[in-house]
Amino acid sequence: MKPDPGPEMPGERLFKALGDPQRLRILRALRGGDLAAGELADRVAVSAATCSHHLGILRDAGLVRVRRDGQSRIYTLNLSVFEEAVMMLTQFLKPGVGRR
Repeated sequence: MKPDPGPEMPGERLFKALGDPQRLRILRALRGGDLAAGELADRVAVSAATCSHHLGILRDAGLVRVRRDGQSRIYTLNLSVFEEAVMMLTQFLKPGVGRR
């Protein structure tokens, strides 16, 4: 039996979501603007099911937002979460943090 990892650390889900090459390709594709799920799958050369799986993880991490447009789901980057991630990372640059 695995030990209980305890409560989730701040940013844990976010950085796990960023740790996959296919998800990074999806995020790069969205830098150019909003895209439907099918267009994203075509752009990153994955199946619709694989793209949907990765989009779900990105959405759960708050990195993308989704809206319905008729039959389509349109995805967009949630830039405020990227700003939060940068702020989390810059904490490690402060003097004395993590240094012994």
